[in-house]
Parts: sequence; C-alpha cells; structure tokens
Amino acid sequence: MQPWIVVGLGNPGPRYAGNRHNVGHMVVDELAQRAGATFRSHRGRAHVADVRLGTLPGGAPGPRVLLVRTTSYMNVSGGPVASVVAMHGGPERLVVVHDELDIPFGQVRLKAGGGEGGHNGLRSISSALGTRDYVRVRVGIDRPPGRQDPADYVLSDFSAAQRKELPWVVDAAADAVEMVVLQGLEAAQRRFHSPDARP
Repeated sequence: MQPWIVVGLGNPGPRYAGNRHNVGHMVVDELAQRAGATFRSHRGRAHVADVRLGTLPGGAPGPRVLLVRTTSYMNVSGGPVASVVAMHGGPERLVVVHDELDIPFGQVRLKAGGGEGGHNGLRSISSALGTRDYVRVRVGIDRPPGRQDPADYVLSDFSAAQRKELPWVVDAAADAVEMVVLQGLEAAQRRFHSPDARP
C-alpha cells in the first residue's frame, strides 16, 4: 500500500522558524520527534522522514507515513510537494498541515478538498497537483489585530501569550494527523470539531 504523505508548510531558515506561517513545520517536527525520526534531503526542495505513525489496535505499528518539511518558500510549495507525491503515490493519501487565519488561535479543523481561502501555499499545491482533493489539517492562528496587514501578521512570531499555548496547539494538530491516518478523516473531524475540543 502507498504511504501517507504528510506535508507541513512553512518558510525555510531560522528567520521564519517561529512565524505563525510556519506552524505546519512545527507539527511535522513534532510527529518526527514522536517517531524518533530525523529528516533527510529529498530531491525537489524538501526534507523527508519515513516513519510508522501511531499504533494500531493490538499494538502493531501504525501505517507508513512520509513526513515532509518543505524547504522552498511558502508561495512555491507546489513543486516540492508534487515531486514527493509523484514518487510515492497520489493526492488521495496526502495531508497538508497549514496555518489558517479564519480559525481562532488554538483550534484545529480538518477538511478534504475545497478552496484555498487565500492561502498561497495551498494554491501552489493545488495548481501543481492539478487537484484540490487532498486533506488539510488547519491550525488556527486568528485574524490580525486592528488594521495589520495579514501578510505581515503571518510572517511574525506568535505573541507571548500564544507562545505559552503553542506546544499544546502543535500537539493537538499532530494528534489530528495521527487520527486521520489511523482512523480516517471523519473520525478526526468528530473529535476535533466537537464543542468540548479545547479552544
């Protein structure tokens, strides 16, 4: 069976590491750490870790997953993602983790297909793949305060208050990815869209 491909979006280098736009990188880093894996270079501007994610009933290792950390800039994520997908399967087992302005900070939402909501990384991926039919794990970062330009907002670091909550948010998003590959999208949606999911 083809592996799952889980892509965390972000921008490369230490300058952007703590930005809101880089929360996708943070989530795949957490998943790699859970699996005790390290990333290696992959052709086409990406780093990849080949892991077994989670545990199946009975204690068997979970499905094979390629964790992908794009090393291109966000707006041209499509090329690296399409390169990995072409080598290892198709978009039907692709999960993209990204920041989402239209979701309150701390909330995780999941969907398959649909529009990109102005997210240039998603737009680049959809264009390169020729389809929007892949799963998105959307990590809420809130709208910018006042009249701040959204482009400046996503390229700034989380606030001091948000940084205190950020480890929990990253952990929750990583849990959501694991649930998608182990139990399916609908089960993950029921869990993370429920009213008692921590805001």
